[in-house]
Amino acid sequence: MGLDLGRGFGCAGTGSLADEPDRAAVGVLGALLASAPRFVFFTGKGGVGKTSTASTVAVGLADAGRRVLLVSTDPASNLDEVLGVVLGGSATPVPGVTGLDALNVDPLAAAAAYRERVVGPYRGVLPDSAVASVEEQLSGACTVEIAAFDEFTSLLADPDATAGYDHVAFDTAPTRHTLRLLSLPGAWSEFIDTSTLGTSCIGPLSGLTSQHERYRAAVDALADPARTVLVLVSRPEPLALAEAARASVELGALGVARQRLVLNGVFPARASGDPLAAALARRAAAAVAALPAELARLPRDEVPLVEFSPVGVPALRALLAGESVPAGVAPVVLPDTTSLRALVAELAGRGRGLVLTMGKGGVGKTTLAAAVALELSRLGHAVELTTTDPAAHLEAVLATGAGGPAGVAGAGTVELSRIDPERATAAYVAEVLADAGATLDASGRAVLEEDLRSPCTAEIAVFRAFARAVAGATDRFVVLDTAPTGHTLLLLDAARAYHREVGRQGGAVPPEVEALLDRLSDPGLTSVLVVTVPEATPIHEAAALQDDLRRAGIEPFAWVANQSLAATATADPLLGARAAAETGRLAEIVARHAARLALVPMLADAPTGAAGLSHLVAGTTT
Repeated sequence: MGLDLGRGFGCAGTGSLADEPDRAAVGVLGALLASAPRFVFFTGKGGVGKTSTASTVAVGLADAGRRVLLVSTDPASNLDEVLGVVLGGSATPVPGVTGLDALNVDPLAAAAAYRERVVGPYRGVLPDSAVASVEEQLSGACTVEIAAFDEFTSLLADPDATAGYDHVAFDTAPTRHTLRLLSLPGAWSEFIDTSTLGTSCIGPLSGLTSQHERYRAAVDALADPARTVLVLVSRPEPLALAEAARASVELGALGVARQRLVLNGVFPARASGDPLAAALARRAAAAVAALPAELARLPRDEVPLVEFSPVGVPALRALLAGESVPAGVAPVVLPDTTSLRALVAELAGRGRGLVLTMGKGGVGKTTLAAAVALELSRLGHAVELTTTDPAAHLEAVLATGAGGPAGVAGAGTVELSRIDPERATAAYVAEVLADAGATLDASGRAVLEEDLRSPCTAEIAVFRAFARAVAGATDRFVVLDTAPTGHTLLLLDAARAYHREVGRQGGAVPPEVEALLDRLSDPGLTSVLVVTVPEATPIHEAAALQDDLRRAGIEPFAWVANQSLAATATADPLLGARAAAETGRLAEIVARHAARLALVPMLADAPTGAAGLSHLVAGTTT
């Protein structure tokens, strides 16, 4: 399959200029394909279709005769599944697509290689105890992140690393993680510039200083509109669009000037006579009509909602061409499930405890957390509803307004809170300086202050705030809307590294941190709801999350399949085809993954505010 994208492709390493108009579009995403520069980044709220969009564009560019490298920097990557090939840390040809290679940046493997680069030269030179001390410093989550970033910059800033490719496309992690990833070049370059003492939370600065020029080259590449475009992927939904708008502003502040918007899964308006279809079409049209100003000014591509899952090269090509994938008509047969209301009633019977909503970004964790909290309140309990998600959508879901009231009315009470990374970091820094810094001389205090300026400090501060929120569940309900899967697991992993890092900075380990792992693994206190939508990739990622939780000694309470079309009575042909496709996936959850499954139907109206969340709990579509 070939696409004629018109003029504008020169030799390898060249691309369109930021102010060059889009050429004539060919099929879905044709304008983006025709104007793609050398580096193309895809980002957006979790679950909006970044991977499928990035893969579709990569296949389209390769089918047009270009040499393309597609890279995933997402800790929860599902690029293998979408492309139908097992990927590792080196470029692997994608079967059936001439000119397309792909790879996954493996954060853990990158961290191991990074540790050895830093520690290796000291083996046999320094005492074993000193080498062991450096290895301890390099075992935390921050090292994993900077090591993965090191791999990322080699692709972005080293011409030799991608010399054989016309385009390098990055399927990045959810928006806030992407912002952190893209801000790291400046953060670490500044840290290296101002550091005089040679120490950091990731060990000797020699490991960073040797990469200083490459980090600067990465910053230059990101800010060059002739070489880089940032594609903001969003569903036509208010929350996803609002986050995309924030990302646009923040990325612009980082110097990423050339941006583009892709609206994915746009429901086509047509007269099927189905109330749910009509409502979804109205919602999509209203969201597009009310695009935030930051997005309305951007060039835009729209990808329609299709009746098939964009998984596998044939499906990606069909999506590109605007074609249908024939599928036999299958009846909707639901497995044995329970209701969300029944799950909450069981939780309420405990009288207190921690409820965690966990899963892939974009599956509705925030909405379900708010619904669970309000239902517990309706049943007469005091509830704290909080989030570790930097995007913090709770106020929008509860329709409390910006900054909202401290409490939400119910038969009991719901107190809203948020773990704010900036405030948590400022408080942590002040506490460490007042405690450990009080007894230091000027030189020692300078060392401590420098260490606290490193990007790793925020991770420690947020983790401690997370532990404090968990501690509150010993005498009431705490419902915690967690961050997307990869970030959540970093927080859980940090329990092991946190003690070492705090001890190195001279601070005491709070009792709530000491008790955290025991609390998380206590089924009498902690109930994890694994949230997914009935689609293949989110289900498989939820299963991987469950495996990781079990290795940490945490057994999920139940699974929740959100936004299910199979749980509705839709008569729309497109929605009916998608509903029929869900039945096998729901059966897989029940047979292979979940001891019990709660099914939540797709709602005609967005589940916001007390009324909408009540419909969600009750399982009614209107």
